[in-house]
Amino acid sequence: MADQAAQPSRQIGSPAPLPAQREADAARRLRQGLGLFLAALLCFACYDAFAKHMLTRYPATVMNLSRYTAVGMLALWVMHRHGDWSALRWERLRSGKLLLLRSLMLAIVATCFMTALATMPLAEATAIYFTAPLIMVALSPWLLGERVGRVQWVALLLGFAGMLLIVRPGNALPLAGTVLMAVSAVCYALFQVLTRKLSGVVPTAVQFAYMALFCLVITNLPALFHPITAWPNAPQLALLLAGGFVSGGAQLLLLQAFQRASASTLAPMNYVQLLLAVLISTFWFQRPPDSLALYGMLMISAAGVYLAWPRRQKHTAHQAPRHDI
Repeated sequence: MADQAAQPSRQIGSPAPLPAQREADAARRLRQGLGLFLAALLCFACYDAFAKHMLTRYPATVMNLSRYTAVGMLALWVMHRHGDWSALRWERLRSGKLLLLRSLMLAIVATCFMTALATMPLAEATAIYFTAPLIMVALSPWLLGERVGRVQWVALLLGFAGMLLIVRPGNALPLAGTVLMAVSAVCYALFQVLTRKLSGVVPTAVQFAYMALFCLVITNLPALFHPITAWPNAPQLALLLAGGFVSGGAQLLLLQAFQRASASTLAPMNYVQLLLAVLISTFWFQRPPDSLALYGMLMISAAGVYLAWPRRQKHTAHQAPRHDI
């Protein structure tokens, strides 16, 4: 009844919400965005731990096949909600080559990350991966034409020094896994740059669909050289697909979070996932990082949070990691 009484007043005299109402709505959307973002980080951390555990039974190709089969199903649902299937047609795409390159970069990330995770401790692997936003900022003057000031360069050097503390000689990290994780971080930085370039040009649903297809195909190319010999049975396959849906669901949670809160607001929270990785590695896998590695993770986190802080966005736009993995 109250809504019916208020309706004519809004139509005739005040079509726009009152300032207090707008502020309340903005605060509510911000709380929702923060909650969705934290839920996505928790899902990502849980999937990484799940993948680390399952990699003791199955090769990386099986993990990626199950993961991106599930993500592909979610992509079909996202396109169904988008409604315009013709948007996938090549002749309708704007910046199609950049879209393909973006999808390729993420497929390389997924391949390298999963392969490296089979031998790398979870906490150290996640920390190296989280240098991707730092690499993006370092590349932005050349690829995006953005200015990076002296203080930002100091923060970048701090973050890269932290990575050196993690991968230092004598830390017993496998060389192949470390190199693959570093390649994954570089490719993810390029993925972020391309995501920035395509923002507002290609619909999110279309980017998500192309990403799912490329990752499904390319992450399984290693099977051509190392055929899969250990296939999961039906219950195990269902479990792997469930894990893939958790990963894909986390991506959708991120999309919803970014619709409610700005990237500059959410980006500093990304390093909660690194904390979760340390806790999971310590208490689940009984592989706590040593003190120098912990210092390195703190340095990476401090540099990343500083560069992502909203007051710095006018100089450097630091996007959230794992936006569309």
